[in-house]
Amino acid sequence: MPGRHSGSPGRREELAAAARRRRSRRGTVVASVVSALVLLVSGCGWIALHASADPHTFTADGISGERPASGDGQNILLIGSDSRAGTNRRLGGGKGTVGRSDTTLLLHVYADRRHAVGVSIPRDTLVDIPPCLLPDGTWSAPQKSTMFNGAFATGLTADGNPACTQNTVEHLTGLRVDHTVVVDFAGFAAMTAAVGGVQVCLPQDVYQKDLSPGRATRGALLFHQGLQTVSGQRALDYVRIRHGIGDGSDIGRMKRQQAFLASLFKKVKAKGFDPTVLLPLANAAVRSLTVDSGLGSVPNLLKFALSLKDIDLHNVQFVTAPWRYDGPRVALVHPAVDRLWADLRANRPLPAATTAPAPHPSATPAPTGAPGAGISVAVDNGTTVSGLAAQAAAALTTAGFTVTRTGNAPGQAPTTTVVEYGEGDQAQAAAVARLFPGARLLPVATGYGVRLILGPDYAGHSASAAPPEDTSPPRSASDSPCDDLSYGGPSSGG
Repeated sequence: MPGRHSGSPGRREELAAAARRRRSRRGTVVASVVSALVLLVSGCGWIALHASADPHTFTADGISGERPASGDGQNILLIGSDSRAGTNRRLGGGKGTVGRSDTTLLLHVYADRRHAVGVSIPRDTLVDIPPCLLPDGTWSAPQKSTMFNGAFATGLTADGNPACTQNTVEHLTGLRVDHTVVVDFAGFAAMTAAVGGVQVCLPQDVYQKDLSPGRATRGALLFHQGLQTVSGQRALDYVRIRHGIGDGSDIGRMKRQQAFLASLFKKVKAKGFDPTVLLPLANAAVRSLTVDSGLGSVPNLLKFALSLKDIDLHNVQFVTAPWRYDGPRVALVHPAVDRLWADLRANRPLPAATTAPAPHPSATPAPTGAPGAGISVAVDNGTTVSGLAAQAAAALTTAGFTVTRTGNAPGQAPTTTVVEYGEGDQAQAAAVARLFPGARLLPVATGYGVRLILGPDYAGHSASAAPPEDTSPPRSASDSPCDDLSYGGPSSGG
């Protein structure tokens, strides 16, 4: 009886070559802003899949020679690129081809390999950017007090500059980054579709104008208030929405991105080790990832995944580096942020005082009989200075007013702060105006109550006042998708 590999020499060589090709693909592991973290909760330490290709890698030539020493645990830098180059233009809109870091998360996996903390770094944070390698082979000059996302854009290339962002994070935190992963719009959309969609929550209805504030009209309804499942383009739209929710800031958007990641982990955890889910996820990931050279081989990817196998959903936390507004930008709050970096360097669990700073004085409860007791007011920011609506809302709450919502003023911005009021609400509007010297009272025919629209005069006044700081607690990956969805606005979709 002939053996199973008998036949012509050519046929045997063809079968052997096919087997080699299969073996060369086996064992490729998912590692991305989404999929690397999915490994934390998938219940399997490794995924031996027939992925279609290896991820792209970026050269280590741009990594600084002056690096922090290695510590306990692992530090993984996860970057979301908002480049509109190639297929990303169709998904993200816009014409710019320079890659910028729209989202950055530093994941610290503790030495026990059972706990992890993801720290979001706001893109508008003012930081010092060290010298970085440029496309022509020269090194850039150090930059002082520059927006954090400028590091990824250094060199003005479509692929961005992951090494420069890594250098900046190491310089900022004193933590040695073990691995860096970049995912773009197309990769993100494909990965969310591969898992069959993700459950998200909106604190209010969201329209096209909220995603594209340059529109003349509010456009069609994109998302209804409350729970819903999104994937592909709709998932991308969800994590990109900034205007019209909370104070319209990037800080609020980061909260929703953290909620999205937590919800995604739950989805994969619920499905368990299902190759029909994980194989499409892996294929979608590796086609759109850029990773450091240390993750560019199958054995190293497998070793990385194995190191994360014991982390449970409840042991993953998300925090934002302690911050405050500095005009239109963001400043890190010292010494709170210094304690955060020190705790991670020492591999210590984060104390509540680090992850949730003491409330700013403007957010203290109002005494009984306060001037705003019983008066409800909506607050809109009519300027381009981020964070004003949240700051005014805190002042109103201190005075006893009930803030029904915060957001950005649609249409033409006012030249000064305005308090609009409907029929019968003039006395309540006057009480609001007294808290904002120079505010103009404006009756309107719609009769919807009292609405405060902040103008440039308030922006100038608030610049000299103590700015609000983030007081939100850390998010657990097991929290409800409707919890803590914005800064300075509604927090639940009900």
